[in-house]
Amino acid sequence: MRDFLKYTLASLLALLIFMGVSIGGLLSLVILLASRDPGPKVKDKSVLTFDLSTQITDSRRAGAGALEETLTGDSKDTIALRAVLDAINQAAQDKRIVGIYLYGDTSRDGGGAGYATLKEVREALQRFRATGKPIFAYDVNWRESEYYLASVADTIAINPFGSVEMNGLSSETTFFAGALQKFGIGMQVTRVGKYKSAVEPFLLTRRSPESRKQTQQLIGDLWNEFLVTVGKDRKLSPQQLQSIVDNQGMLEPAEALKRGLVTKQAYEDEIVTQLKQLTGRKENDKTFRQINLKSYAKVAEEELQKGRKANKTIAVLYAEGEIVDGDGDSDQVGGSRFAEQLRELRQDNDVKAVVLRVNSPGGSVTASDQIQREVILTRKVKPVIVSMGSVAASGGYWISTYSDRIFAEPNTITGSIGVFGLRPNIQKLANNNGITWDVVKTGRFADMLTLSRPRTPEELALMQKSVDRIYNEFLGKVADSRKLPKDKVAEIAQGRVWSGKEAKAIGLVDDFGGLQVAIQEAAKRAKLGNDWRLEEYPKPRSLGQQILENFSDSSAKVNGTKDPLTREFKKLQADLWILRALNDPLDIYARLPYNIRID
Repeated sequence: MRDFLKYTLASLLALLIFMGVSIGGLLSLVILLASRDPGPKVKDKSVLTFDLSTQITDSRRAGAGALEETLTGDSKDTIALRAVLDAINQAAQDKRIVGIYLYGDTSRDGGGAGYATLKEVREALQRFRATGKPIFAYDVNWRESEYYLASVADTIAINPFGSVEMNGLSSETTFFAGALQKFGIGMQVTRVGKYKSAVEPFLLTRRSPESRKQTQQLIGDLWNEFLVTVGKDRKLSPQQLQSIVDNQGMLEPAEALKRGLVTKQAYEDEIVTQLKQLTGRKENDKTFRQINLKSYAKVAEEELQKGRKANKTIAVLYAEGEIVDGDGDSDQVGGSRFAEQLRELRQDNDVKAVVLRVNSPGGSVTASDQIQREVILTRKVKPVIVSMGSVAASGGYWISTYSDRIFAEPNTITGSIGVFGLRPNIQKLANNNGITWDVVKTGRFADMLTLSRPRTPEELALMQKSVDRIYNEFLGKVADSRKLPKDKVAEIAQGRVWSGKEAKAIGLVDDFGGLQVAIQEAAKRAKLGNDWRLEEYPKPRSLGQQILENFSDSSAKVNGTKDPLTREFKKLQADLWILRALNDPLDIYARLPYNIRID
């Protein structure tokens, strides 16, 4: 037996080293296995710390603890939205928590959460402040997305050598048409909707007038919400803030103080001293008594679980990412996988209601309809409530339409009811490099899906017919589910992108509210009172799945780079990487404009 254990451990050690785990990592693993932390402890008079560079996702993606993070390489700067909200809400009632400290991490880029997600977090911070507990915020250089949260704080400090960015929002689109032409790659498109600009980067070198119009309106709506929301807490009118934007853009610390955007200039150690006083620490102590958001989220989760032991369940299903045919990857919404998950939830008698949280720009029409069918069937036996995140458009809206109620934030990006077909060909590129093809076929259109040549006019006509049919069905589905005249839907569709504010006005969403509001609505419709518990789906990947996925990923991981050249390259890489999600069997898609990025 002793030899068996010896050889087994030796084999495991060799395997781990072969898989790339360093000796230091192995030592960390041994220590962690020997002494796993039973859980975070909250000391009296503690401050909840919130790193504003933390990436806030809809679903839980990271490992559950230090061991998982060591083995899988998952960073500690990712947290689920509901965990953030539960933590802040619990902290507001926890007598051991005496304040919140928001801080920017200058060593990393921001988390990149959309403004609709940040709005939910901001509202939770406002509820915390309403209890009388203070919120402190500090950064060297305040950017708009971070400042959007920090503007709630009682104390907003800025480093004396820092700045406040207040220059408005912009949306920059990358166009590939010139490069495709240069390299000899042809791109043929069929589409419906004058605003369906998802294909424009492959056809044009600049925005069409229709695309410019819708994007201007969209970021204008998002910016107006920013001005009103931030201005209310900083005692500044939207007009005053806009004047700062138009005349200054980037404010020096003294000017930011004068304008009321910050409350003081200070170094970080001075804020730490203030927090020491709040937590009852002595001046010569290293730092103040604290617990970080991710650790405290586990405390909040345990408290919530104590109060809810019922078998009656509300299921939250996260549809986050590109909608693709098949199962998809962990960061995609696979049509088959999500349809099966909805089917299981429908057939589970303990699940009394489903909240579908949609944060997706859309994608495959086939997959979107597959998911929508399961939403329709599920709604027949239990309530289905949709909560729209920062983006819920095209296919993301397709899967939302037949729910009992749709909630969005005023700054949610939604709509984009339109359809397009996209197919590249590499004939010129191949011919220029001496590659040719010769086809033998038994039918006129047998090779119409090939990449070796452009489609003929007749083949394009067939594709256009399919696109027109699917667009007409999309309009019909929206009209039927939203109880709107079809001609009215045709007017507001055309592939146009709307803000949540406008979407509510034209009938595409029912009401404003975030994930928590949607959950409460689900409980109300299912008549559960307080006798229910929450379950999230898809379930987080197991430790074994994370390890295998991490070791099979040969791509280099570049975390938190501040290098501007690398940042731009990563944007370009993300734009091109979207092509991997275009796997619809019909080559037809309901998707947002590719590069709708707002900075």
